[in-house]
Amino acid sequence: MSATLRVKTSRRTELLDITRDVQRAIRETGVQSGLCHLYVPHTTAGITINENADPDVPRDIEAAMDRLVPKDGPYKHYEGNADAHIKSTLTGVSLSVEIDGGELRLGHWQGIFFCEYDGPRQREVRVRVVRDDLS
Repeated sequence: MSATLRVKTSRRTELLDITRDVQRAIRETGVQSGLCHLYVPHTTAGITINENADPDVPRDIEAAMDRLVPKDGPYKHYEGNADAHIKSTLTGVSLSVEIDGGELRLGHWQGIFFCEYDGPRQREVRVRVVRDDLS
């Protein structure tokens, strides 16, 4: 069972909490126990799990990524977005989360974030839900 989430970003570097959208996609499948796999089919974006209780945490991550990999570095890539490709490699483009009782099995403070590194853009996140054989 699969779905595609549409994500619209508003800044060049931006972490968007998509936890509720992913949970909604899982509920629509009716799967009670299994695995939710998320994949970002873009080379200048990524996905990660981190704290979603304090809005300063994603902002701190955005700022740290921009400091670690500045936009105007000594890059050879001619399109002007080499930093975005590097940041995407650092966060990765996929992750998996267990499903139990029809809910994402995240830690108490955890949320799922779409990571934009070359925005603003219209993006997508592919969601694949795999039911346990025991369900």
